[in-house]
Amino acid sequence: MAVERFEVSRQIAASPAAVFEVLCDPRGHVAIDSSGMLQSAEGEAVTGVGSRFLVHMDRESLNDLPMGKYDVTVVITRFTQDTEIEWTIDGTIQPPIEHLYGYRLAPSGPGTVVTSYYDWSRIHERYRGRVGFPIIPEAGLRATLGILARTVERAAIRATPPKRSGR
Repeated sequence: MAVERFEVSRQIAASPAAVFEVLCDPRGHVAIDSSGMLQSAEGEAVTGVGSRFLVHMDRESLNDLPMGKYDVTVVITRFTQDTEIEWTIDGTIQPPIEHLYGYRLAPSGPGTVVTSYYDWSRIHERYRGRVGFPIIPEAGLRATLGILARTVERAAIRATPPKRSGR
């Protein structure tokens, strides 16, 4: 049986709350995207299962399908404050593909272990064999975690008051 899900993890020097804040912000998704597909986002911060926001996409970044620019709606399918967020996509392609993306966060020492996952085990039968999965490779998830780390760690540095010299 072929693998239809993978996960990658990384230690990030920021609190689960700081990481989760980026993941709940539609513009945060764009800011940390390593694929180049997410161009901009509209909508309110995610507050629970069923929350939705719009993302303007550009498939030319992957150069795998001739879709060009299009919009998708991110639909939150799991949500536990500062612990887990998961979503699927509703958009141009109908019926929806039903692949899932998500993050799990666990406090660890002075920061957070962040696990990013991609699951295409539930994709609609119509797309099996017609669309290449995974759409985003494991390396893409790793790169996004690196950008997430840089984003929240920089924010933490900016929020820390400078140390004063003893003069």
